[in-house]
Amino acid sequence: MNFKSIGLLLISLVTISAVSFAQKSKKDTIKVFLLAGQSNMDGYGYVKDLPKDLSKTQKDIWIFHGNSAADDDTKKGSKGMWAQLKPGHGVGFNTDGEKNNLSDRFGVELSFAQRIQELYPNDKIAIIKYSRGGTAIDTLVGSGAGCWEPDFNGKTGINQYDHCLKTIQNAFSVNDINNDGKEDVLVPMGIVWMQGESDAHSEETGLRYYYNLKRLMNLLRASLRVDDLPVVVGKISDSWNDPDGKVWDWGELVQYAEEKFAKTDAKAGIVRTTRYYKYSDKWHYDSPGFIDLGKQFANKAYELNEGKAPEAK
Repeated sequence: MNFKSIGLLLISLVTISAVSFAQKSKKDTIKVFLLAGQSNMDGYGYVKDLPKDLSKTQKDIWIFHGNSAADDDTKKGSKGMWAQLKPGHGVGFNTDGEKNNLSDRFGVELSFAQRIQELYPNDKIAIIKYSRGGTAIDTLVGSGAGCWEPDFNGKTGINQYDHCLKTIQNAFSVNDINNDGKEDVLVPMGIVWMQGESDAHSEETGLRYYYNLKRLMNLLRASLRVDDLPVVVGKISDSWNDPDGKVWDWGELVQYAEEKFAKTDAKAGIVRTTRYYKYSDKWHYDSPGFIDLGKQFANKAYELNEGKAPEAK
């Protein structure tokens, strides 16, 4: 082989290496939102009620739905996998981390993702979801269905806060969430929180809700490493479908705490349209309610990030 051939070979090898390095080093930036809370975050909408545009798989939108588990469960909680968003991530969903078992229900994730994609048309979107029905922040009621209080230890020291943190950790541990061969950089854009009904069962827990909510949201912000990460809170409402009228006897205290948090935290907002929704039972919104709530969450998340309200649609 002459010097000219050797030179051409070296140039080819360098070119191939450079192209290979460029391909490996190219990264995708993906906006990620955390959806968390109790049963109205789980979602009780019926998939059969979805309009056509929400009944299909959503392009360029991925979800990591952490498996819901009780406090003290050290095996099942927070397992999950990245998958394209489609209907079935409502109550009844479960996963072993290798396969998602979709349910016949949906929550706010579908309309939220659709609206966020409309507001950020040039971006890829990801959702991390962890929620569990009946859970409370306060330890006084949280030891039943589950507790979000970070210092509540129970038997094993594992509670809903821990399951949520592990879900976040598992989601961020995947370098290529959409399997396109490019490393993905997940950029936290907000927390959406729909919870509080279980803390409205007593005056004592209702009065503590502001402190509990503020502390928990700041700790979740810290877990996502953004101190001023926008937080959107869904204001709890009441179906008034109870013998004495009110389902949540101390609901006004929790509502006051949610309003106070949204007013006093510069990067927090509240969605109040819940008061107008109809219910599928005494505790949960109906299908149109979940669809609208997801859109309202997306609009408020965009407003907190961009400093302006989105154009109405």
